[in-house]
Amino acid sequence: MTGSEALIAQAISGIAVPVFQTLWGQGGKVLGLFGKTLDEKAKQAIFKASRQYAQNYTERHGILKVLGMREPVSLESVYTTVQFLDDAAIQSFESVETLELIYRKAKQRSFQSQDCPKQPGIKVANQKQYLMVLGSPGAGKSTFLRRMGLEALKGKKGQFKHACIPVLIELKTFNQGDIDIEHKIAEEFRICGFPSPQEFTAKALEQGKLLILLDGLDEVPTERMNPVIQHIQNFVDLHDKNRFIASCRVAAYRHNFRRFTDVAMAEFDDVQIENFISNWFGREPEIGQECWQKLNHEDNKAAKELTQTPLLLTLVCLLYQRSRKFPTNRATLYERALRVLLEEWAAEKGVFKDDVYKGLDTKRKEMMLSEIAHDAFQADHLFLPRREIADQIEKLLAEMLPDETLIDGEAVLKSIEKQHGVLVQRAEGVYSFSHLTLQEYLTAQYIDDHRQIDKLVKEHLSDERWREVFLLVSGLMRGGADELLLLMEKKAQTYINTPRLQALLRWADWITADSESNMNPVAKRAIAITLAKAYALAYTNPNANPNANAYAYAKAKAYANAYALANALANALLKTKAYAKAKANALANTDSYILITANAYIQIITEAIDHADKLKELKVFKNDNITVFIARLEALKTKVINENKPLEEYRALADQILHIYLKGFNLSPKLITLSETESKAISNYYYVNLLMVQCKESAVRVSPKTWAAIEEGMLRVPDNG
Repeated sequence: MTGSEALIAQAISGIAVPVFQTLWGQGGKVLGLFGKTLDEKAKQAIFKASRQYAQNYTERHGILKVLGMREPVSLESVYTTVQFLDDAAIQSFESVETLELIYRKAKQRSFQSQDCPKQPGIKVANQKQYLMVLGSPGAGKSTFLRRMGLEALKGKKGQFKHACIPVLIELKTFNQGDIDIEHKIAEEFRICGFPSPQEFTAKALEQGKLLILLDGLDEVPTERMNPVIQHIQNFVDLHDKNRFIASCRVAAYRHNFRRFTDVAMAEFDDVQIENFISNWFGREPEIGQECWQKLNHEDNKAAKELTQTPLLLTLVCLLYQRSRKFPTNRATLYERALRVLLEEWAAEKGVFKDDVYKGLDTKRKEMMLSEIAHDAFQADHLFLPRREIADQIEKLLAEMLPDETLIDGEAVLKSIEKQHGVLVQRAEGVYSFSHLTLQEYLTAQYIDDHRQIDKLVKEHLSDERWREVFLLVSGLMRGGADELLLLMEKKAQTYINTPRLQALLRWADWITADSESNMNPVAKRAIAITLAKAYALAYTNPNANPNANAYAYAKAKAYANAYALANALANALLKTKAYAKAKANALANTDSYILITANAYIQIITEAIDHADKLKELKVFKNDNITVFIARLEALKTKVINENKPLEEYRALADQILHIYLKGFNLSPKLITLSETESKAISNYYYVNLLMVQCKESAVRVSPKTWAAIEEGMLRVPDNG
């Protein structure tokens, strides 16, 4: 026996021995077993039974058979501390409209508000004698209960601060026969060799020495749910000195337990995700660190969005462990995640017995869910009333299962929620998909299945809300994404519909043509347009936010370094205009103001020169243009250093810098003075071109000939334009 096992056995026997001493004082069967006193021999017998109990608990509940892994793992080796949302947060939303408003205001892709207060799970378990842990499928409810049992086993060495013997009961075992919690507890002690287990159980309950863990209320068969709930209520009332932690999926819970405090499993934050990954790759810490770093890369945003629950985070770790990379095709990643929810995980939990729509295979389930997802996304609805979904389910199943005469849409919805967790209840009678990414994937699947590519492009090409759908559709088109990309290209050209915008594209083509850089010509033109857009913003809006320049076009992955430099140069430009405006009326002391202004402009010009030097090294533009531009900035910097100018001249200095920029890049004020409509059009055009690049990268297959032709015409006026 190891030292830790001995300590655990000692902790249990330390609780059990006083209970037996009480029984000894009452005589009866225990007196016959041990004689008139609990001598060392008797204590050794109790210690042995305690050790066996700890071993049994650890083997049965401290080992996890993790989805997709051949060998089981220790719970403690992968466990990550959880956090709870309190009852107020659970009940804070009362309508579809409220949920939609809060989600959109938060501007996040998680359906769980980041503003809800969270508390460490172990802290809540120590504070609350009666605790109901709620959560969606795969959120980690059962794992939390098992971990609390392990902590209780450790006694004073553990984090659970109450001297209790843990007993875990899987409520699904009440699927038949008598419903008798006390008998279940006594059986746990009998198996481990506790003397007089019935008497010991009764006395331990009487003295409040047990931590009773009731796992999976939602897994109780429907026809036995009410009797089980009533029995638990009565049992808790009768033995109210003990501590109780129960678990249930949100979908199946109806706030049945009077004494219990309801808490919900909070989604993992970055700290928990990193800890989980670290624990997962515990024997290979370098791989764990590499996995976490890559997960936070922009390229792997799709994988990161699936990591808020232990179930799908497990999937992400498994995928990385197998290939040391994440799937480049995000459609493949989400397809795998959906199959995990619809098939593998539900099968491991053994929840198919009560399936009210068992006539549906996985493909039909996906078809039904994809239509629900698409119709909601098309209507810009993320949250849906129960009745609306139920009606749609009944309509769809009537088509899929024509021989079924009685279809209960609400029962099917409940089954989907309980078994798979793809749809979850967010408030009373209000549902959403468990992850926005899954709704987007299912929407894309519907579009691909129903050949609605043309409609997608015509109606949603420049709507950034549909960006992920476009990327997923391109990844789902097994015959190749050529059709999608050609339709996107055709639509994109309609945005360049004024002489000024066409002239701007011709300028970008001219100023980057025949430059020395071997960078892709599209990237060169993109950098030129990025700078021109920043100049236009600075020229027409002196108060432009220097951090909002160029609408973040620098995100294009394929040419990241070049875009970053262009962005930095544009940033320097916008700083000059914003600074000049902000300081113009700031200080009463003119001499002091002039000194501050001079130093500030010297710094700004220096930064601009530095960025221009770096851009020159890339050789994106014609060298003579950059050289002249830098020389003029150097001359202006010298004048600022050597001369004390009047205040009014400093106010005009920003315009001087801007004109140097324009002259250096052969741009005229007329060319960059865009109307509001033109500004929006060029932004949409740029966004769509970038989206085409990303769709091509997401696609399983694209004809090289098709892509070469598209790329040749990107950010250029068409031959007939």
